[in-house]
Amino acid sequence: MKISIIGYSGSGKSTLAAALAKRYALPVLHLDRVQFAPGWVERDAETKLRMVRTFLDENDDWIIDGNYTNLWYEERLTASDCILFLDFGRWTCLYRVLARFARWHGRTRASMGEGCPEKIDAEFIWWVLYQGRTQRKQQAFTQVAQRWADKVVILHNQRELTDFYNKHNLT
Repeated sequence: MKISIIGYSGSGKSTLAAALAKRYALPVLHLDRVQFAPGWVERDAETKLRMVRTFLDENDDWIIDGNYTNLWYEERLTASDCILFLDFGRWTCLYRVLARFARWHGRTRASMGEGCPEKIDAEFIWWVLYQGRTQRKQQAFTQVAQRWADKVVILHNQRELTDFYNKHNLT
């Protein structure tokens, strides 16, 4: 089983990926761990591509959490048996980001790169509310939903996400 989880920042992609990985005993790749080296330093493109390629080559089944369209996006989505799109509203995502910050402040989440403690700043808030939701990005998600309609599941809000968790016996 191959599962891609895409969606907006703060929508719960990493948490869902971890729950699915635990439930179905699948390896998970959190693309934020690929993107960032310790100290929130962005890795170079060649290193990131190699890391994702290695994961894809070494695993017959997997869960990949994150958008990162420059990291074998087309291949990942084509190979996926299921694409979960977390299409939560901007204010819900901001609330979730703030709650995550309160919970993890100064510590590094398992889905984040080593040495990247939870932080929040104006730039990230701007990303959550606006920059990460440009018309171009919204159109790209719409195109994914249309192109792979037979394997895309869109979750719009917490109620739908909770129903999904319950349906799959996720914790």
